[in-house]
Amino acid sequence: MSVLSELQERRASACRLTPDRALETLEEAEAFLRERGLLTRNPSGSLPSLFGACHEEPYKPGAGGFGEWPSMKWPWSFELALRPGVVAPKIHMGKTLYLSEETAGLVDPIVRAEIDRMTESDEGWARVLTHLAEAGPSTPDDLLVELGLPRNDLKALRAPLERCGVVVTRWEDDQSVLHRWDQLITRPASGPPDLGPLIVATVRSAVVVPEREPARWFSWRWRWEPDLLDRLVEEGALVRPEPGLLAAA
Repeated sequence: MSVLSELQERRASACRLTPDRALETLEEAEAFLRERGLLTRNPSGSLPSLFGACHEEPYKPGAGGFGEWPSMKWPWSFELALRPGVVAPKIHMGKTLYLSEETAGLVDPIVRAEIDRMTESDEGWARVLTHLAEAGPSTPDDLLVELGLPRNDLKALRAPLERCGVVVTRWEDDQSVLHRWDQLITRPASGPPDLGPLIVATVRSAVVVPEREPARWFSWRWRWEPDLLDRLVEEGALVRPEPGLLAAA
């Protein structure tokens, strides 16, 4: 068996790509997350996926949006995010990414740097972040009243804050609640805001990936170094089993 064939076989099993590996319980889903380190909600490229690993018919085939979620296991989208140690920011280009504690530690220095950047660069972002720091986690309606913002203005401010991970929305007691990242991850991780270790962990999570994908995984495009993948290969953290493909060393 070739190296690539072995990697693809390992990926199919590890990422639960076949129906015989389907997740059956929320506990299995949590263990899957802790094993892989991160999960998308819906299938997205090579990354392991919560709903992809369910292998369940969608609630309303062809409807798009929520209709494509699993017919019975759709509540896992919210329930997994509330499990101890799990955080689910929208850092996958605005889409939800479930993170284990270990992977959240790699993300933490980047998001804390983003909190500083966004607080300093925009008055509206700073108002939301400062208010959450002082008042604690808040519902959107709380923010509308307490900041005196029109609903559309709050929506426009929330989107980039959530996309960069500095604000994380969770479904609690039948309502959405906005948290600052540092209210969920209270102990700062050590190290600089470096994408490299996170890219390596994500490649390892997916087992083998096309080389074109990593640059499109995370929202912080301004932190991407053009030679990042070459550097990680030269350092021995990643390998190219075949031209155009990456795997963790």
